[in-house]
Amino acid sequence: MNLRRYKLVFFALIFYGFSGAWAQVSFTSSDKELERAFTWAREMALHYKGAETDPVGPWYEAALPSRYAFCMRDAAHQSIGAEILGLSRENRNMFTLFAKNISAEKNWCSYWEINKWGKPAPADYRNDKEFWYNLPANFDVLFATWRLYQWTGNKHYINDPAFMRFQQKTVGEYIDTWVLAADSLLKRPAHLHTPIPYNGKDDFQSCRGLPSYSEGIPDMKTGVDLVAALYRGLQTYADILASKGQYSEAKIYAAKAEQYRQALEADWWNNKEARYFAYYGSDGKFSNDNPGPFLLWFDALKDTARVRANLAQIAATNINVETTSYLPFLFYNNGDWGTARKYILYLSDPATARREYPEVSFGVIEGIVQGLMGITPDSQNGTISTLFKTTSGGSASVNNLPVLQTTVNITHINDHQSAITNLGRRSFKWKAIFTGNYKYAAVNNLLLATKRETDKQGKAVSWVQVVVKPGRHVKIGVKQ
Repeated sequence: MNLRRYKLVFFALIFYGFSGAWAQVSFTSSDKELERAFTWAREMALHYKGAETDPVGPWYEAALPSRYAFCMRDAAHQSIGAEILGLSRENRNMFTLFAKNISAEKNWCSYWEINKWGKPAPADYRNDKEFWYNLPANFDVLFATWRLYQWTGNKHYINDPAFMRFQQKTVGEYIDTWVLAADSLLKRPAHLHTPIPYNGKDDFQSCRGLPSYSEGIPDMKTGVDLVAALYRGLQTYADILASKGQYSEAKIYAAKAEQYRQALEADWWNNKEARYFAYYGSDGKFSNDNPGPFLLWFDALKDTARVRANLAQIAATNINVETTSYLPFLFYNNGDWGTARKYILYLSDPATARREYPEVSFGVIEGIVQGLMGITPDSQNGTISTLFKTTSGGSASVNNLPVLQTTVNITHINDHQSAITNLGRRSFKWKAIFTGNYKYAAVNNLLLATKRETDKQGKAVSWVQVVVKPGRHVKIGVKQ
């Protein structure tokens, strides 16, 4: 090897080693139980990465492992955990396939589950007239693609023709075809677009258009999770339009979204039991069931008292491991940090049955990075926000984290000091948030006044925002 080539190779090794492009995301903490949970979850989740040679293209498992497939609900839930782990190509391919396969022949559904051979999974699909499908799925995928755009800054998720068509059909023909207007949810038929003759014992007929993620409930007209999904789907589309400067159209869809949210609060709250009903049946009655995560997942609740009631009901209920995998992120996001940590330890415990289900490890990853570390990117504003959500002090670090088309190291030194290093080639704004009322922040020893406000749980927080250029390390500590 000549000297010039040697120097180039040496520089490449130094740069990429420094940038994290070849390095795996890692988590270290004074809380060794959480550190072990992350390490287990990372290895388990990466175990589900598909082979490069599989016909479907880049993918990871997001369904029952025996199916070698990814379904819309699980993939939507696992997507940010996957992005944290560097599975960007997989996310882009999988969600593009969901978007491309929406069709009029399937009444504007996509394929609920796609396998590694690039086919609709036989366990859920017979033909375009007979297949399994949960109606919240379109809105869940729409929401997931927006979250992926926010995390990555990749406009493919909102501008690619396949995604634009998916957005438009989901908020238009899909809602019309399945009678999902806000004023129709309690009037719509329990079964629509069924084959003639109809066989109610055939899941591919009776479950083609389930109005909920809850399954096995006969003659359900609407599930409360579908109402929340409709709200979030329409609000997401409004957010997408606004991000493109289409503000008048965005207001129209935001107003439509609000109709579902108002219906949720007016029709679905059981005042007597201080909880939300789970579903509405053909008998014209609301019914209760175990509280699920989707009212919180779709961020459909604005009443903080009702949010707290929903959290308490979930925490008091034994639910399956798939549903539990949502809870670390959701409890951190809604202010119950101690319970969030308990769920992470439960999900990663070797004694927990079925912890190998793919959603679990991806959920733990997101729970630690977006939950505990409070890392929230905003691609529209080029901002990464952080907030250490600890109840026990200590320290925690995430290294080699891919976000907003760069790579970062983030350390919470304690609950009033944090640091960030930009390992990549793109600048971003760091919004460093701290719990409590602080007047000042020292930014690499430069004293700045903080901005102060309350979060959605009413807690006082203080923050400053600084630009972090490539190669820069910034440390911020707040003080009175």
